[in-house]
Amino acid sequence: MGYVVLHIEKAAGTDAAMSGHVERRITPANVITTLTYLNEELVEFPKGVTNRTEAIQHRLDNAGLERKIGKNQVRALRVMLSGSPEDMKRIRQAGQLDAWAKDSCGWLQKTFGKENVVSAVLHLDEKTPHIHATVVPITRGERRKAKLEREKNAQSGKRTYRTKKDRPRLCADDVMARDKLKAYQTTYAEAMAKYGLQRGIEGSEAKHISTQQYYREVFVRKNEIAKQVENLKEQRQTLTVDIAALQAQREAARSELTQTRREIKTDKLKGVAVDATTKAVERIGALFHDPKPARYEKQIADLQGVIADKDKCIGQLQQEIKTMQAGREKEVADLKQETRQVVKALMRVDNLCPYVKGLLKWENYCKNVGLDKEGTRALFTMQPYRYTGDLHSIRYNHTFWANDIVLQLKPDKDGPSGFRFTINGKDGDEWFRQQRKEFYERIGIDIERTEQRRGIKI
Repeated sequence: MGYVVLHIEKAAGTDAAMSGHVERRITPANVITTLTYLNEELVEFPKGVTNRTEAIQHRLDNAGLERKIGKNQVRALRVMLSGSPEDMKRIRQAGQLDAWAKDSCGWLQKTFGKENVVSAVLHLDEKTPHIHATVVPITRGERRKAKLEREKNAQSGKRTYRTKKDRPRLCADDVMARDKLKAYQTTYAEAMAKYGLQRGIEGSEAKHISTQQYYREVFVRKNEIAKQVENLKEQRQTLTVDIAALQAQREAARSELTQTRREIKTDKLKGVAVDATTKAVERIGALFHDPKPARYEKQIADLQGVIADKDKCIGQLQQEIKTMQAGREKEVADLKQETRQVVKALMRVDNLCPYVKGLLKWENYCKNVGLDKEGTRALFTMQPYRYTGDLHSIRYNHTFWANDIVLQLKPDKDGPSGFRFTINGKDGDEWFRQQRKEFYERIGIDIERTEQRRGIKI
């Protein structure tokens, strides 16, 4: 049974860097770009909001805050939800990933307030599926520090007054109080128990590090090891040269001793016998009493021991590099295997339902027209869908009100991607053109005649 992963931290300023990571405008090295299209927005932005940064500001503007937001005040919290890598892989293979994401998002909204969870993105283009959520820390009630001060004064007998205001306020410290952080871990684990995940060990000294920090530390460690290996190789080369020099000196000393012995044996001249013998004895005595040969032997032995230690250290560092590379290669192999499985699944879907690929190209059109996810799903069933609300014309760059109309996507081999968008049984462009004409007539403009005149002038 694996553990849940829940990490909460304060964001600085508008948190633009994290927005780039979440929205994949910045692509980390561990991301499989061919799978980025699988990532999913779990929280729908309000109308007119297009990204995470705007969603944070929209919540702050519409929360009813009475105090001005300080320059250094925390505006948002980063929340990362996941589980042990092996367990997330098991959940994914069991087809429970969508349910896990829905329950995780539900826990966020229940814990922090639905309006305060302004963004939640499921990332499926990395090895371990996870959710990056953004919470604006708006709370109500008495401030935690003020409450503690009031309770302290009450114990000392000092009279205090409790505020009756219950206004929304921006306070990350209250949301991230120590007791609340522990409670978050417990309640999230309870929500995830049905997926075989449990709470981490309470009081553990393990520290969370971000993915970026992990890969940065791995990269720095690898470079440090490589530099150490190069330094050790240089030291070994230097020691090898020193050993060669000492060996040469030792051989020179032995050669000198051999030459002296030969001179003693061959010097037969009577006149110089005493002098030669005396000099030879002095030289031999100097050589035998000179500790250089023994010292050279000891230095060589010591240097060879140092070289052996360096070689052992180099071997350990090289083994560590191989282990790191093997782990990285295994991760890449696993991701490639998952990618192949996903591609095969997509190919099977394309073979069994060839129209699906065409429908995917209509998703952005539906979003630009103004339909939400529910409306888009209804259209993709190919059934008539009754709709009341705003519809935006991309061609005329204008939004029109639609009252109880019938929308439908119909297969059409001559249409874009094999489909045609119809309104009340007619081509969508025709309906938009008619609505535009009626709009200009209401304000006293004959748009058709105006366009004809412009065409003549051109």
